[in-house]
Amino acid sequence: MSEIDKQVEVLMSGTAYGDPQTKEHMTQELRARLIQTQREGRPLRVYCGYDPRKPDLHLGHTITMRKLRQFQEFGHEVTFLIGTFTSLIGDPSDVDKTREQLTPEQVEENARTYQEQAFKILDPERTRVRRNDEWLAELDFRDIIRLAQNFTVQQFLVRENFARRLEQGEAIYLHEMFYSLMQAYDAVALRTDVQVGGQDQLFNILVAGRKLQQAVGMPPLIAVIMGELLPGTDGVVKMSKSMGNHIPLLTTPEDMYGKIMSVPDKAMPIYHKLLLGWGDHELAALEARMASEPMQIKKDLAHEIVSIFMGEEAAEQGARHFATVIQGEGLPDEMPSFAISAPVRIVDILAGAGLTASKNDAKRQIAGGGVRLDGERIADFEAEIAPDQAPAVLQVGKRKFVRVVAG
Repeated sequence: MSEIDKQVEVLMSGTAYGDPQTKEHMTQELRARLIQTQREGRPLRVYCGYDPRKPDLHLGHTITMRKLRQFQEFGHEVTFLIGTFTSLIGDPSDVDKTREQLTPEQVEENARTYQEQAFKILDPERTRVRRNDEWLAELDFRDIIRLAQNFTVQQFLVRENFARRLEQGEAIYLHEMFYSLMQAYDAVALRTDVQVGGQDQLFNILVAGRKLQQAVGMPPLIAVIMGELLPGTDGVVKMSKSMGNHIPLLTTPEDMYGKIMSVPDKAMPIYHKLLLGWGDHELAALEARMASEPMQIKKDLAHEIVSIFMGEEAAEQGARHFATVIQGEGLPDEMPSFAISAPVRIVDILAGAGLTASKNDAKRQIAGGGVRLDGERIADFEAEIAPDQAPAVLQVGKRKFVRVVAG
């Protein structure tokens, strides 16, 4: 097998486009572009964009990052693009209603740690980090008109989520159509050869990005679209920050381990496939084991994932916490539960659950060092527990416990 054939095989693995003809077309274009850039003596220019709508990236984002890493390992130029301008609008691709618009200040705060998170997968020495406000903020209204004249309203309205909203009488705002235009301009600004994305990006990359590059005289990019999306902790809907079913990269070992343990058994095959790269033979063996030892399989997965992102010691810490706090080893066999549906102050929970006589009593207990959350001493009177931290155990003294659950 030639070097180019090897690259094509690896780089197109795990991709899907809705029909085999499109995949074959993209495969042939990738092969041709590799031959062309080899003659030119340059690497492929590859990028994937990540919008800082929330402050954390999650395990679902690592699927495209791993594909970027494959390009890096073949010596290609990879750009990790932070969507500091596109995130002001928000991608409408995977939602059935208009996204809330963020302020520039919110975006900046959310983007603060994106580079650090990306380098958990990508090689820092071989990664270019860019922000798309560098070029999008410079466009004036005439520029927008010139870009927009390359697209029709009909092209946007046939998109599945827009068509569904139109049929249901839901509003589709004009600014939502600008998102694809802006993302397409990212590809132009970066003079990209290849753009990596998930299934929800088919239109933005395969239609808008390629069309705009051709309109300005560039060869159209090759779309590398990952074939499967990682489901969230519910095991059904794709992992999404806006859905609240995500497992963040910048979190504690206890949280990451516990969230992986909460994923339904039925999602174990796709988690092993997408996060660990397991093939058909390994997945078949996994399916056979699931009937007899599903808990151990999830523990092994949680340990390995935490090890990848935080190290072996952190994985052991997460495992100990899960065994002690969640499974109850070393805790009372029975304890009351307290359900929360929004962030709640710990002093309010302690008083509401009857572990302290009042909120003032709760503060006295905290001041005296007698209150622990999942084994860690609490010192802040204003400390809260959010639903995505549940289940968690609050302890007052040596004998009073309450399990905080989401509900």
